[in-house]
Amino acid sequence: MPPLTCCVDAAAAAAASDSTAAWSPADSSRLYRVEGWGAPYFTVNSNGNISVRPHGAQTLAHQEIDLLKVVKKASGPETSDGLELGLGLPLVVRFPDVLKNRLESLQSSFDSAIESQKYNSHYQGVYPVKCNQDKFVVEDIVKFGSGFKFGLEAGSKPELLLAMSSLCSGSPDALLVCNGFKDVEFVSLALVAKKLHLNTVIVLEQEEELDIVIEVSKKLGVRPVIGARAKLRTKHSGHFGSTSGEKGKFGLTTSQLLRVVKKLRDYEMLDCLRMLHFHIGSQIPSTNLLADAVDEAAQIYCELVRLGAHMGVIDVGGGLGIDYDGSKSSDSKNSVAYTLQDYASAVVRSVRSVCDSRGVKHPIICSESGRAIVSHHSILVFEAVSNSTSSCNSPEISSLDFEEQLKDDALANYRNLSAAAAKNDYESCLNYAEQLKERRVEQLNYAEQLKERCVKQFKKGSLGMEEMAAVDARCELMFKEIGFPEPVSTYHVNLSIFTSIPDFWGIDQLFPIIPIHRLTESPKKEAILSDLTCDSDGKIDKFIGGKSSLRLHELGEGGGKGNGGYYLGMFLGGAYEEALGGVHNLFGRPSVVRVSQSDGPQSFAVMDDAVPGASCGDVLRAMNHNPEVMLKTLKARSDEFVGISSELASSFNKMPYLG
Repeated sequence: MPPLTCCVDAAAAAAASDSTAAWSPADSSRLYRVEGWGAPYFTVNSNGNISVRPHGAQTLAHQEIDLLKVVKKASGPETSDGLELGLGLPLVVRFPDVLKNRLESLQSSFDSAIESQKYNSHYQGVYPVKCNQDKFVVEDIVKFGSGFKFGLEAGSKPELLLAMSSLCSGSPDALLVCNGFKDVEFVSLALVAKKLHLNTVIVLEQEEELDIVIEVSKKLGVRPVIGARAKLRTKHSGHFGSTSGEKGKFGLTTSQLLRVVKKLRDYEMLDCLRMLHFHIGSQIPSTNLLADAVDEAAQIYCELVRLGAHMGVIDVGGGLGIDYDGSKSSDSKNSVAYTLQDYASAVVRSVRSVCDSRGVKHPIICSESGRAIVSHHSILVFEAVSNSTSSCNSPEISSLDFEEQLKDDALANYRNLSAAAAKNDYESCLNYAEQLKERRVEQLNYAEQLKERCVKQFKKGSLGMEEMAAVDARCELMFKEIGFPEPVSTYHVNLSIFTSIPDFWGIDQLFPIIPIHRLTESPKKEAILSDLTCDSDGKIDKFIGGKSSLRLHELGEGGGKGNGGYYLGMFLGGAYEEALGGVHNLFGRPSVVRVSQSDGPQSFAVMDDAVPGASCGDVLRAMNHNPEVMLKTLKARSDEFVGISSELASSFNKMPYLG
């Protein structure tokens, strides 16, 4: 008989079932890999709650912020003294101090690499606003990065407008890098930014864009600063590398670069070409691959210098990855095998080596690191409102003939059971099944055969629901008696996967998801998460560490809602998720609150720019409905038939989209 297959890790199941073993915050930290993906910003405190360390490794003990306390303050009933805000869940909690620390850590990593390798220029990064265009996120980055000339990258006209506005309060030397498809309006806007004394670089993504730049710059009387995106041959595999290499979406081949140089020379504008840009995809898995790409790009840079371009900046694009699963592995698309310092050192080393070998002056190094800057600073907190347990999934059963595997006594019992099932005699079925208790593996086969036969009888109408329920119950008991793992539960959580975690649904991106409290208790339930949409894809059934379920705690009476709620957090989701989320099932945006570290008794302060989640009216208007007209229609209907218009007085504008 082949071995039974099991979807639950045996060691984890054994630990969870051991009710006598003490469970500590350290055990929870190991179970959920908190140190792997969360260091140095997240840890489990002695109370069993997730603590945020806003200043990273430099955070002092009294500066740590208890995330549960933040959630309680933000989601508690609104009070006149402002002690609680009355925001609904799901809730995005942002920590600007973490954002500041990420920027400073990136800058200091490059500064350290430049100093140690005696590099004769400097690093000057930009933030690609597509990762998170939120007003406060962009403005915070400009403010925190002004001391080291940190700039912005824009890839569309609306992004360019917000970048221009934001950089007006930043460093005058901060770069404004213009990527993406460019038409006349885009180029005109970029040249207006140049007139406003913003340090604007128009990067050519396609050869045809050069004609637009030349034409518009002459009309406006502005001497442009031009960059060129090189289409490198270096690429990495997987989803995030699909836009790189010779078949990449954007970029200029060597032939096209030569034609750009010639045209600029013909128009006496070759001195305008100042930057070389490239991008080999997000989540670059290793520094070896990174070094290969930078080596190739640096050679192109040196060739452009040789051809007479007044180069000054090499932009290595995005790709600086983060470790979503804590594995520190280059083999996982959810991880990377390097640190910020490793990344910076690899870039500086490659550029210096190539330029030195070619006798070319070291350029300013720029990167467009978005995911690595904003991912850690934002946490999505939601609540498990109920749970359910489906029938136990049966193990895989061999297709071998049962009768050839059974001894005579078991064969007799099997035939008796089959005959009883065929006669709809479910009492006898259960009795015969009981007699087979000693034969553990065969018992599973019998139970499955019994269920299959009874289902067939049920479909024919010759077996009632009571009989089917009895068979199911008995089979479940059999599974439990032989030690088959407990069924995986479904925890229903108050959010929409499509709106709040679209990358999980769209590209199988995994994020750390863990309880933010009760981490001094041993979690006993294996569970998947199901959102409140009516879409069957609205579930999370893949988790970091290669798990198909997540260990969670039992919910209290009445589910998880209310002051005794069960709160989960999705971490490292500060990049892309908010921008990509739509209004699937008319679930709107979550509430947003910003929290800063303070020296008060709770070590944190909620900033006064909290944003409530979308109301029913908000999401209806997004799809061109008019809530006021809808209410008027319903009021007229209620007056005509049942006279309940007063019950409709609650405005759609105040009604949350989630209860």
